[in-house]
Amino acid sequence: MQRREFLAASLASSALALTKDGAAQPAPAAAREYYFVRRYNLQSGPQTALAESYFADAVIPALGRMGLGPVGAFNLDIGPETPAVIAVIPGPVETLAQLNSHLAQDAEFMKAAAPFWSAPATAPSFQRAETSLLWAFEGWPKLTLPPASATKAKRIFQLRTYESPSPAAHTRKVEMFNNGEFEIFKTAGFHPVFFGATQFGTRMPSLTYMLSLNGTDELDARWAAFRDNPDWKKLSSNPRYAYEQIVSNITNLILSPMACSQI
Repeated sequence: MQRREFLAASLASSALALTKDGAAQPAPAAAREYYFVRRYNLQSGPQTALAESYFADAVIPALGRMGLGPVGAFNLDIGPETPAVIAVIPGPVETLAQLNSHLAQDAEFMKAAAPFWSAPATAPSFQRAETSLLWAFEGWPKLTLPPASATKAKRIFQLRTYESPSPAAHTRKVEMFNNGEFEIFKTAGFHPVFFGATQFGTRMPSLTYMLSLNGTDELDARWAAFRDNPDWKKLSSNPRYAYEQIVSNITNLILSPMACSQI
């Protein structure tokens, strides 16, 4: 078995949902998406323009031909190690696990991607890339576009990653989302986009989710409304979640969509 086939099989076999008592059971077929999240760290200058043209002219059209989407392509505005671009690609696990192989077989993609894909070592197109594969939460199984995405209206995105000190703590934090946090976010005025638990990546166990707003001026008010919501106070004080720290580190990024982004 080739390496990429082994990886795809491993990913598929790991697609197990956790019940509240900790027992594992298969998720319903095709009920929950996977998300391929890739971050490219860049140097200021030519690399930033090259990355934007790569996504606009090569990546997003090729993924559309593969039947994948909507695809998000974002610039990192606020967060560590800028500049950077971040891509979010939803799809079936078997396809995402072999994504680079599929792209390399697309002649139209390879032609459009050449300046970025085949950049020489003396003038690289990016510094380093990091990839995570996420599995959507049971309570939010599909990526949901904010209304502003359809009209390309002004919008920003908050991408948050929660690391947990143990697998058990991670399971309880995911459970909190499934037991009421989604509605609290919506009541506070956020537009939730996706929620996913990291299946493969760095700094595990962890989960990542994305929220959309009209602008950074809304952030403080929206989070204040979230924290003050009586349902959040009740949920967060539940002894199952409050008896010990279940989130040990939070990474918070503010993103703006590229013109080509479908999210």
